[in-house]
Formats: sequence, C-alpha cells, structure tokens
Amino acid sequence: MRLVIGEDSVLFREGLASLLADAGHEIVDRAGDAPGLVDAVRRHRPDLAIIDVRMPPDLTDDGARAAKQLRHEIPDLAIVLLSQHIETTQSVELVTSGGFGYLLKDRILDVDDFLDVLRRVAAGGSALDPEVVARLIGARGDGPLRDLTTREREVLTLMAEGHTNTGIAKRLWISDRTVETHVANILIKLGLDQVDEGHRRVLAVLTYLEAHR
Repeated sequence: MRLVIGEDSVLFREGLASLLADAGHEIVDRAGDAPGLVDAVRRHRPDLAIIDVRMPPDLTDDGARAAKQLRHEIPDLAIVLLSQHIETTQSVELVTSGGFGYLLKDRILDVDDFLDVLRRVAAGGSALDPEVVARLIGARGDGPLRDLTTREREVLTLMAEGHTNTGIAKRLWISDRTVETHVANILIKLGLDQVDEGHRRVLAVLTYLEAHR
C-alpha cells in the first residue's frame, strides 16, 4: 500500500514509518501538522492515510478535522486515526462511510493486529479500538442498548471492532448461525435492521450513540 503518515512526534512518526516499510508498504510522505498532511494527501493520493487525532497547529483535534476534510475531498481515501485519548466528535461521520479505523496508539504494539486493521480499512472496512467501543457502550445505559443481553453486547462490541461473523464466532466459541441470530436481534433492537448492509455493523454502535447524545 502507498501510505501517508500524519504525526507530529518525530520519534513516533519515524518508528511507525520504519515498521510499515518493513511490512512491505510504501511511505510516500510524512507530515508533522494538519495543513502539511492535507497537502501531502492531495499531492500523492495514497491508498491510506494514518493520522494522529491531535496535531499542530492547535494540538486539539486538528488531525481528525483534517481527516474529515480529506474524506469530503477524496471519498475513497482510506483513513486510520490514531490517538492517546478517545475522541468521537469528528470520527462518527467518518466511520459510517466505511474505509475508516480508529485505534489508540498503544494498539500498534500488537503489530500483526495493527497491520490487519490497515488491510481491512484499505479494503473499505471499518475497525474501532476495543477500548473506544467499550467506553462508548459503557457510557450508554438507556434506550435500546438497555434491552441487549450480555451476549448481544459482546457481539455488538466485536461487530464495532470490525470482526466478521466468523471472527466473532471463533472469539466467543459459538457457531456462525448463532452469531447471525444475535446480529439480527441487535439490529432490530437498535432500529437498524433496514440500514445498508455494507456499513450497519459499525452503525449499530455509532449511529445510535450519535443520535442519542
């Protein structure tokens, strides 16, 4: 894959670039601030952009806002946001359009899983950090989520992380057919059973939460 990295920490940026190059990816550009990131992506049109949520000039959510801007300009651009802190304001719209991942930075230490996330996102899928999903679900106890069973919440969490039905079945030691039943029940309880199948797995978490803030 051709990649652009947006990260203001030189040590982290170069370490990440080295890791990705060793895995066979081409780093076409690096940027240390949000405006530089936008210029780099416009210039190189990479397959995927890896972006720190907090970047100069403001060091707030500049990276996330740049990602949102780039998605509007280049709809097929795959994006993975990295962060030390959970921030969902800008990311909700991105994740509902597919080709998007959101990971806490320490997840990169699990190299194989990180590289798998990049592949899934570049292929048009979505992937959310388990901690992000757990925080979102744990903070929401009212409405339809309250009606989910413990097992349905487990399935919902794995859905939002980007796992397939088969992947969920393996992790929970249940059959694919049982997972299909749980997924159907979740979508009905959250009122998402009519949502486009391509994105509803992540929408099952994020669309509902965004609508009930």
